[in-house]
Amino acid sequence: MIYLFVRQVGLFVLQLVVEYQNKIHGKADTAVDNLKSWDGEWFLGIASGGYNDVPQRLTDAAGRRSAETPLAFFPGYPALIRWVDGLPGVDAVGAAFAVSLISGLFCAYGLFVLGRAVRDGSTKTGLIFVTLFAASPMAVVLSMTYSEATFCAFAAWALVGVVKKRWILAGVCCAAAGLVRPTAAALIAAVGLAALVAVIADRRDWRAWAGGLIAPLGLLGYLGWVAIRTGDLAGWFGVQQRGWGSKFDGGGATLEFAFEHLGNPRSELETGTVWLLVLAVVLVVYAFQRRLEWPLIVYGIGVLVMDIGSNGLMNSKARLLLPAFTLLLPLALVLARRKTSTVLTVLGLAILFSAWFGANALAVWQYAI
Repeated sequence: MIYLFVRQVGLFVLQLVVEYQNKIHGKADTAVDNLKSWDGEWFLGIASGGYNDVPQRLTDAAGRRSAETPLAFFPGYPALIRWVDGLPGVDAVGAAFAVSLISGLFCAYGLFVLGRAVRDGSTKTGLIFVTLFAASPMAVVLSMTYSEATFCAFAAWALVGVVKKRWILAGVCCAAAGLVRPTAAALIAAVGLAALVAVIADRRDWRAWAGGLIAPLGLLGYLGWVAIRTGDLAGWFGVQQRGWGSKFDGGGATLEFAFEHLGNPRSELETGTVWLLVLAVVLVVYAFQRRLEWPLIVYGIGVLVMDIGSNGLMNSKARLLLPAFTLLLPLALVLARRKTSTVLTVLGLAILFSAWFGANALAVWQYAI
């Protein structure tokens, strides 16, 4: 219920902002139009027609389109949309929103379980953790036809499996996440290293062996399939670089972006994105200080490194931070020890900021996120 409430606040504010933008610009957009925009249209196109029959009007960041362009998008989320779309009376758009909603609920419950299972965790920690996640600055994408909600659901349960040493659960959820987003590389590192430590401690632990071996299969499977389709071993990475200018540069482009927009702020979204990246780095340090379980730190650092280290679309970096939800756990642990009034004040402010930031990113910001 907490997750649904927070997301509903975000959608309500989005509706208000969309209506205001329509009034001052003479447009006729709806909240739904915004919630299925940008990458959302790609996922809907792949769900409806497969990789070979995506609408031709969809292009890459440079306005180009080739047979390989749709391969930039992973198949897990579109596949789930297609399965739900097969139900009587359900269209692709409704199916996509349903998959995102259900994924978000599964993720929320996984985070609640994780908040109780970690060192010094409790029911209160779990509830606060869910609220912080649902009120992340770019949590609006959890309500969009984007794949973040589905990925985060699999990632949350994979990490529950790691913390509880349920290795088959961890491996299977990690493999599933690998079919949804490339961010699964960070999850594979966390699950794989944790399973390796378990195997070193007890070589007869066949579940740890199995979990560690299963974990990378989804990501490797899709990257391998794209390699075959393109005739290039690094096929998916080539598609990303040619279509979206995205490659790992060690953070050089991000650093340049940060200095540029802190020195000469031009928009709330860009400046806010820089400060969110800084905050994420601070949260990593705090996670070490709070002695958060090391696989959760490994995962959070992995997501952050992939985000900061890429020279892709800078406007997407706030969104790409969303899967690094483990970095919010130390905050949840601290808040759980505070007075109820303090907790409600902090969470209330977070919910309002998230609602405004997400609505601004969708309805006001004119570029892709």
